[in-house]
Amino acid sequence: MTGEVSPSTSEAAVVWSPPAVTARDRAGLLGHGAVTVWLTGLPGSGKSTLAHASAAALEAEGVLAYVLDGDNLRFGLNSDLGFSPADRAENIRRAGEVAALLCDAGAVVLASFISPYRRDRDRARGLHPDGAFVEVFVDAPLEVCERRDPKGLYAKARSGAITDLTGLSAPYEQPVDAELRIDTSAGDVQTASGVIVAEVLRRIRPSGDGAGDGVG
Repeated sequence: MTGEVSPSTSEAAVVWSPPAVTARDRAGLLGHGAVTVWLTGLPGSGKSTLAHASAAALEAEGVLAYVLDGDNLRFGLNSDLGFSPADRAENIRRAGEVAALLCDAGAVVLASFISPYRRDRDRARGLHPDGAFVEVFVDAPLEVCERRDPKGLYAKARSGAITDLTGLSAPYEQPVDAELRIDTSAGDVQTASGVIVAEVLRRIRPSGDGAGDGVG
């Protein structure tokens, strides 16, 4: 039928186009390399707070930084997804692809996602060049997260208003080899974000001036 494309034809039409401007070119333009910092942890552990504080500190250093927030993506790109294990996996798959694109464009990406499953975090890592992905375990005891409860999620889960809350009725698989572990139950935001910023600057400006190795 006119206008239809056979599966073989559609598959043949998908061809990777190599860029005329490389990630290294963009690093030279910006004056620094790129890296994705993937913050994972329980709800209320402080991921978003750390991501935004780190981005602000990096901007002050002249670094192009962008916060990729899990909640924000669910207003748009991932608005069709729920919270089943399959939807959670797809949520992180899409987020990982976006993070990789932004990183390739030259940005330092601060990705804040509960991302409860190791295999999904590992898949996001695999989309990045070696050295361009930093997993940060934002670690806080469940009782601390529940006491903070900035969105009221734990209270709703305890009352039965919501189900499948990570850490209570849905699993969270802690990182086993994260590059950084930050305990947000001790210390302040400035100190914690400083650890992230120092690691990022070490990777994107290892010599203290010019672009680093994490350029995609």
